[in-house]
Amino acid sequence: MNTKLTGGPAFPVTSDNYANPDSTGMTLRDYFAAKAMHGIVSTVPHLKTINPDDAAIEAYEYADAMMKERNGNP
Repeated sequence: MNTKLTGGPAFPVTSDNYANPDSTGMTLRDYFAAKAMHGIVSTVPHLKTINPDDAAIEAYEYADAMMKERNGNP
């Protein structure tokens, strides 16, 4: 995905900080999805009642909405 869709790195660092020079950390989209996932699973009393695949899809839907708003798209 391009940077406009992912938001680029959530925690950008120089390659000097990593053994892998191609590593730039998680994308902002992934960070938003992780935050959304935390909210989704924290509201379910018994996690076995939620399908993890459905929760992941929903988390990325929230992340995509955040990215869309952040990028100024109506």
